[in-house]
Amino acid sequence: MPDPTDSPIDASPDSDEMVAPRYCIGIDLGTTNCVLSFVDTHAETRRVEVFAVPQWVDLDTLESRTTLPSFHYTLTEPETSAAMTAKANRKLARYLVEPPGERVGEYARVAGSAHPGRLIASAKSWLSHEGVDRSTDLLPWHGDADVVKKSPMAASAAYLAHLRLAWDDAHSDWPMADQDVVITLPASFDEVARELTVAAAAHAGLPRIQLIEEPQAAFYAWLDRHADDWTERVRVGQLILVCDIGGGTTDLTLIRVRPATAKTASGNDGADVEVDGAALQFHRIAVGKHLILGGDNLDLAIAKSAEAQLDAPLPARRWQQLVAGARGVKELMLSPGRPSETTIHLSGEGSSLIGGSVSLTVTAEQVDQVLLDGFFPDVALDATVIGGQSGFQELGLPYAADPAITKHLAEFLRTHRETGLDDETVDSRRVDLVLFNGGVLRSNAIQDRLIACLTRWFGDDDPQWKPETLQSPRLDLAVSQGAAYYALVRRGEGVRIAANLARTYFMQISQSPARAVCMIPADAQPGQTYRIDSLPMELRIGVPVSFPLWVSSTRLADRPGEVVDIDPAEMTALPPIHTALQDRKRKKETTLQIVIETQLTEIGTIGVYCVAAPSDPSGKPSAVNSEPSTTGRGSRGRWKLDFDIRATLETDREAHEGGGEASGIVDEETLESCEREIESVFVHANEKPAKLVKRLQSALELRRDDWPPVLLRGIWECLIRVEPHRRRSPAHESRWLNLLGYSLRPGYGVAVDDWRTAQTWRTLFGKIAHDDPQTRAETMVLWRRIAGGLTEGQQAQLASVLKRSLTSGGLRSESAEAFEAWRLAGSLERLPIQDKLDLARAALTQLERKKARPLYPALLWAIGRMATRIPSYGPLNLVIGTRDVSNILKRLVDSPALRVRSDDENESGHASQIHAAASLALTQISRRCHDRFRDIDDADRSRVLRELQTLDAPSHFLRLVEEGGQFDHEEQAAIFGESLPLGIELR
Repeated sequence: MPDPTDSPIDASPDSDEMVAPRYCIGIDLGTTNCVLSFVDTHAETRRVEVFAVPQWVDLDTLESRTTLPSFHYTLTEPETSAAMTAKANRKLARYLVEPPGERVGEYARVAGSAHPGRLIASAKSWLSHEGVDRSTDLLPWHGDADVVKKSPMAASAAYLAHLRLAWDDAHSDWPMADQDVVITLPASFDEVARELTVAAAAHAGLPRIQLIEEPQAAFYAWLDRHADDWTERVRVGQLILVCDIGGGTTDLTLIRVRPATAKTASGNDGADVEVDGAALQFHRIAVGKHLILGGDNLDLAIAKSAEAQLDAPLPARRWQQLVAGARGVKELMLSPGRPSETTIHLSGEGSSLIGGSVSLTVTAEQVDQVLLDGFFPDVALDATVIGGQSGFQELGLPYAADPAITKHLAEFLRTHRETGLDDETVDSRRVDLVLFNGGVLRSNAIQDRLIACLTRWFGDDDPQWKPETLQSPRLDLAVSQGAAYYALVRRGEGVRIAANLARTYFMQISQSPARAVCMIPADAQPGQTYRIDSLPMELRIGVPVSFPLWVSSTRLADRPGEVVDIDPAEMTALPPIHTALQDRKRKKETTLQIVIETQLTEIGTIGVYCVAAPSDPSGKPSAVNSEPSTTGRGSRGRWKLDFDIRATLETDREAHEGGGEASGIVDEETLESCEREIESVFVHANEKPAKLVKRLQSALELRRDDWPPVLLRGIWECLIRVEPHRRRSPAHESRWLNLLGYSLRPGYGVAVDDWRTAQTWRTLFGKIAHDDPQTRAETMVLWRRIAGGLTEGQQAQLASVLKRSLTSGGLRSESAEAFEAWRLAGSLERLPIQDKLDLARAALTQLERKKARPLYPALLWAIGRMATRIPSYGPLNLVIGTRDVSNILKRLVDSPALRVRSDDENESGHASQIHAAASLALTQISRRCHDRFRDIDDADRSRVLRELQTLDAPSHFLRLVEEGGQFDHEEQAAIFGESLPLGIELR
C-alpha cells in the first residue's frame, strides 16, 4: 500500500515554486453514486460545475449523466457479444470499451438487478468492513462462479478510473492527475478505510489527492450556494447539525459558529468573515460513530416487507433480485411526485409459485411505514441504542444492530451537544440549524420526522421553537460540489471550516490495569506532529512488538502524553500496529530506546513512527508543526508503522481488547523456571522428553489446560531458543513439535501471534529432521493447532502435500499419521472452496470403506469443519455453497458409518466416538446463521434434525440447527480438536 504521507503537496497555496493547476476537482466516491464537480479557475466567473460522465445506459446506448452509479457488472456471454457489435464502426474512447466484459455505471446498475450474482455493489461499505480482508478479491459477495472477483479497493478504483479517463478524454490538455483533486469519505471512516481510499485513488491513476469528510463537504456546498447571504443566516453561538444518510452510512457532524477571536482548542485556523463588525468562524467539533446504516438497509427492509406477501421465503438468488428491485422502489418513493404504488417483478425460474415469475405490489404508505417506523421512530432524547448483531446477514456487511437512526442521533447529541462550549451565555446546547444530505433524506417525510424529534428534544422552554433547515436543491450532488469548493478554499479563497480531528487516539501501554497514553489529541490539525518523549520504550531489534491502538470521539480533552484508563464504553479498538524493528548497523536483538511520534498528515490520515530516542529527552511531549525530516520505512533512526489490515479479521484484531492477554499475567521468575525445565531436556539432555510436560506442570503448579496464553507464548519463545537441539533424537523432535504447537494454539489471540506463526513456518516447513511416522504425525498436529494464524498461501502448500497422501491411499487407516492428516485437512479454513470440496468428497468416499473404520471420527470431524456454515476463524466468502452442502449432507446421512453398532464393549466405545463426531459434524454443517446464502433449506434441516435425534445428540445441538446460536466452551474445544487457551473463543 502506498504511504499516504509520501503524497506530494507541492501545489498547495504555500508553494511559490509551482503554478497552481487550472481545475479544482471534487469527487464524491459514494456508496450508490459517484459525482464529479469542478471549478475552472481560469474562467472569468469562478463557479462550481458538475461534470456529465459518459457511460453506457444500455448495451448499445451511451449517455452523459451527472451521476455515475457505483456499480460494477460482469457481462454474460450474450451481453459481451452484443456489446462488441454495438461498438463496431464507432470511434469510442478506450475507457468505454475496455475491459470488454465489464461495465460500471448506469448499465451495471440496471443489468445487475436481473443478474445480481454478477454485480458489485456497496464497495464503499466493504472498504470499512473490519470483518474481512479488504484487500482480498471477494466481491461480488456470493457471486456467480464465472465472475472474476475484485477487492473493495479495486472496485472503488474502477469507479475512480472511469471518472479520471472520462475527464481526461474531455480535457486532454488538463489531465485530472495534474489538477487539485479532493475525494470525499465518511467522517467516521477508520484509518484503514482512509488509507485504502488513498490506495484506490493511486491505483486509478490519481497519486496526489486530498481527502475531506462528506458532512463538511456538504456544508461547504451550502456556503458556496449562499455566498451572498449566508452571513444573514447564522450568528455566533449557533450549533449546526449535518445529518448525512447516504446509500451505505449514516454520518453525523456538529459545527459551532464562533467569533474568530474566541479561545479555541484548535487555534485560529480558517478564514475570518466579518459579520456585523465581528469575525466569524465555523468549527467542526464532533463526528459520530461509524454506522453502516443507510440506503442499503432501507432496501433490505422494503424487500423483507414485500417478501411477506409470499407464502414462503425466497431462495437466495431470487432474494438478490428482490433487493435490487427494492432499491428501485426506494429511489422512486423517495423522489418528488412519487406514485401511490409500484410493482416489483421477479422473472421466473421454474414452474412453482416461488420458482415462477412473481409480481409484488408495494405502496407508498407501506414504504413510509417501513422506513419511518423502522428507521426513524419517534423516540426520546434518552433513548438507548440496542447492541448485538443486525438481523440483516445476507449481504455480508456488518450492519448496525439497531436500525433506529433517531436513536443513534439522540445518543450522538446527548454526548456532544456541550462539546466545545466556550461562552455558556452565548453558545447553544441545542441544535439551531440542520443541513440534510444524502439520498435517503430526499424524502420530505423523513426530514419532517427528524425535525419533529429535534423540536421535541430541545424545544421544552419555547413551544414555538424548531430548528431551521438549511436547504439544498440536489442532495445527490452537494458532497461533490462542496469538495470542489474546498479545493478552492485550500488556495485561500472562500470560507474555511476550522476542522480539527474531533477524535482522540490512544496507544495501550498496559493490560492489567488496562491503560493507554494519548498520542494524538482531538484538536490536532493537518500537518501537526506529536512526539511522546515522556514515555520512552526499550525494544529489541528484530523482535516483534505490538502497538494496540484505541480511538474515542467522546474523550476530546486528553492531551498527548497523558495516561488514562481504557473504558470500552468511550473507546473503540483500532487495528493494531505490529512491527519488528530492523537496523542494518545493529546486531540482531540488540536493545534500542525509542519514542513514539505521531502525525495527522495533510491528506487526513494518521502516521505513526518509532523514533530512536535522543540521548537527553526533554521529558515532555511536543507538537511540531513542520513536516518530519523523513517518512521512509526503516530510515535511519525512524520507522514508519502500518496498520495491520489482516489483523482486522479474527486473529490479532481483538488481542488488545483483553481476550488472550487478559487471562493471566506471567512474571519473569515463572518463565525462567519453564526455561530451565526446557533446557534440561533439549540443551543438557538431563531429562527424558516424555517427562517434560509433567515437569512443567509441577514447576508451574498448574494443569496444562490452565496455562494462560501469555505463559504459553513465553514457552513458545523458550522452545524457539532451543530449536537446534530438537534434532537430538526422534523423541526430542516429537516432544518439541508437540509442545511448540500447543504453546502457540490456535495461532491467534495474543499480540504479534502473526509474527510467531510466520517464524514457526520459516523454521519448520519442509525442515523436519527425523522422517519417522511419529514425527510426521506431530508435525501435522502442530500445523492443525496453529492453522488459524497461517496465511492462505501457507495453507495451500499444506493442502497440496495432504492431497497427494490422502487421495493416493498411501497412509494406513489405523495409523496416527492418517488420523492427524485428515484433522489437519479439516482445519484449513482459508483454502479455496473447490479445494475444500475435493477434500470433503474424498473424506466421504473413505467413510464408505469398512477398512477405514479407525478413521471414521477423524473423517467426520474434518467434514464438519470443511462444510461448516460458520467458520471457526476463516472468512465467510470461503464457505461452501448450499447446493454442494446439500449433496454432502445427503451422502453423510446415508453413510453406513453412521449406522455402526456393536455389542462388544471396546467396539461400542468406538461407536460412541463415531456418533459424537457425526453429531458435531451435522450440527456445524446445519447450524442456522440467518443468512439465506449459507443456510440449508428446510427439507435438509428437517432431515438433519431427525438424524441428530437418532444419534442421541445433545439437545443444544438441535437448538443450534433449528434456531442458531453459539457453541459453548466445551463444544468449541471439540470443534478445535482439543481445549482452547483461556480467554480465546471460536466463532
